[in-house]
Amino acid sequence: MTEVNRPPRVGGWTRFVTARPRLSLLVALVITALAVLAGSGVADRLGSGGWEDPQAESTYATKALEREFPASQPNLLLLVDAGSASVDDPAVAAEARRLVARLAGEKGVTGVGSYWQADSSTAPALRAEDGHEALIAARITGEEKEAGETLDRIAPEFRGAHGPVEVSVGGPVAVRHEMQTIIQEDLVRAEVIALPVTLVLLVMVFGSAVAAMLPLGIGIVAILGTNAVLRGLTEFTDVSVFAMNLTTALGLGLAVDYALFIVRRFREELATGAEPLAAVGTTLRTAGRTVLFSALTVAVSLAAMLLFPQYFLRSFAYAGIAVVLLAAAAALILLPAALVLLGHRVNSLDLRRLFRRGRPKPSDQVPVAASGTTEGRAWTRTASLVMRRAPFFALGTTAVLVLLGLPFLGVKFGTADDRQLPSSAESHVVQQHIRDGFPGSPGGGLEVLAEGRATPAQYAAYKERIAGLPEVLRVDGPLVKGDSAYFTVLPKGEAVDDPAQALVDELRATQAPFDTKVTGAAAVLVDSKDAIAERLPLAAAFIAIVTLLLVFLLTGSVLIPVQAVVLNALSLTAMFGAVVWVFQDGHLSGLLGFTSPGSIETTLPVLMFCVAFGLSMDYGVFLLSRIKEEYDATGDHDQAVRHGLQRTGGLITAAAVILAVVMVAIGTSRVTNTKMLGLGIALAVLMDAMIVRSLLVPAVMRLTGRATWWAPGPLRRFHSRFGLSEGEPAATPAAEPARERDKVSAHG
Repeated sequence: MTEVNRPPRVGGWTRFVTARPRLSLLVALVITALAVLAGSGVADRLGSGGWEDPQAESTYATKALEREFPASQPNLLLLVDAGSASVDDPAVAAEARRLVARLAGEKGVTGVGSYWQADSSTAPALRAEDGHEALIAARITGEEKEAGETLDRIAPEFRGAHGPVEVSVGGPVAVRHEMQTIIQEDLVRAEVIALPVTLVLLVMVFGSAVAAMLPLGIGIVAILGTNAVLRGLTEFTDVSVFAMNLTTALGLGLAVDYALFIVRRFREELATGAEPLAAVGTTLRTAGRTVLFSALTVAVSLAAMLLFPQYFLRSFAYAGIAVVLLAAAAALILLPAALVLLGHRVNSLDLRRLFRRGRPKPSDQVPVAASGTTEGRAWTRTASLVMRRAPFFALGTTAVLVLLGLPFLGVKFGTADDRQLPSSAESHVVQQHIRDGFPGSPGGGLEVLAEGRATPAQYAAYKERIAGLPEVLRVDGPLVKGDSAYFTVLPKGEAVDDPAQALVDELRATQAPFDTKVTGAAAVLVDSKDAIAERLPLAAAFIAIVTLLLVFLLTGSVLIPVQAVVLNALSLTAMFGAVVWVFQDGHLSGLLGFTSPGSIETTLPVLMFCVAFGLSMDYGVFLLSRIKEEYDATGDHDQAVRHGLQRTGGLITAAAVILAVVMVAIGTSRVTNTKMLGLGIALAVLMDAMIVRSLLVPAVMRLTGRATWWAPGPLRRFHSRFGLSEGEPAATPAAEPARERDKVSAHG
């Protein structure tokens, strides 16, 4: 019999967050408004690079060359198209020289050079093979924001028709600036797509307009708060503009996850006849603890990116950790206050009744899902079927996931370049013209920085040695300034292909009577791969160990944490296989609207693993916590698995679909890396929710049986003292004998 009139039982945290609910919400509104002010203009302070290792040899050499030989590191390229005429035509040459003089006179521009001024050794690289195009190269000085402002000022003056020539603007500074602009535009469009679609899906899930508004409110608070955090971090470190995409995706996605879980549990408690305050107390003791553990597991996965030196990866860690913790804090502080105020009105379809006082009218309410719904019975049947055929489902789903991941064995790593941009982007068009029509791909060579006093004969002997290396097409230089000099080495093939990377190692191994350091696109790639390979085992161990500990504290089992880590990693295989098949090999590139560079940027797999693994653990914790709650109450392992899937299967699927919608909205970006991140993680969360949580986890738990819950004596005592579990074990007479049977079974 239901205890309708039982007195509310609330803990200290419940009393704290619900003591003055209106004041709590008002304070939250004020803090959010301050966050809007603090985070304003954050996008303008974010960078679009960060893929290189700041401690690497190539980074040192690049900075030294920028300082000593600015002309050696041009970041602005003007493509001069003479149409049907030759670039050597007197009228064309005269106009080009006027452009060079104008560019050299611009503030913030240095190291201006061109085909029409170059000596005989470097001129061929600046002239297209067909003779109708040539280049003007220069360096825009200053940090990324200052360089972008300079580009905005001078580009309109040079772009377009100038007498007999047509000029287009390209180069690394133009690529970065255009990429940053497009990302900001695409992010606004993604939010416009994601917010209304998410709201519609939430109304469908809850059957209540009021309940559907709560996750969106939590998400907006988390996103705005994270923007303020990122704005503060830009005062101390570099932050990538790409991190804003993760802020939006995780802010909405995790807010939906956490609010779904808490509001669903709150409504279940109301359906039993509990008063709102008592329902909030039970919800925080159960679903609230699960949300806390989930947030910690996601934050741990994202924190692993702090172990890598590239600020591109670190930026995602900053944004991810902030948005996860803020989403959890809002769900555990603001949401309970709102639920106490709303009470039964949380089930209302009419937003006008949102702030009414007093008890609701019957017309204010919609039916609340309970355990006897059609959805619950469907998930019970699914769990029963999977557990009856556990070996088949365990082996079958594992085989499918492994098969989908096989394309990743052919992965090729590369650097992010202009091909991240749409094919119509001006800087991409310029770079493509250079790749296709210019000998040796200007800007794609390697630079060797020579430091230390040397004679002309020593420079000449060194140049002869490196010119004789198998993959070298041509060596230019040296250009000498004091005790420093540099050589430009053009490889025979593509700028960052395997032979070019091998050439980097050969150049670094070549003996010289002075200190040498190699930079260039291939050298940056080699150093980035080495940095990731060095830190990857440490990051993987960090994620695994902390995840194992957290899941053990939640469940008290030795086997469940191991299962969670292994099955979560397995759930990501489809994502990695699809990334290579689609974005590296170019399948579906026409449909999805991107240019395949034939490789995957080195840091992307690390980023996608950390994000997707954290989200998988998010869903795993939701399922495991409900299974554990039922097992503590009954001691029946099989029934606990069925009950956990029945109660959370629909919830996890709904949360995954909504998160996938947000990620797909992010994946509509015109920048390839962002498209890859959005679509790849959308696939990962759907595969995890619909295949791993629905089929593989219950099958594996059926195979491991009651031994699933075993732990040695010392660890059991450790869990009893420090562990936290969802809910409180029910002291039912049936539970104790069942647990004793479990212990006997687990010990054989």
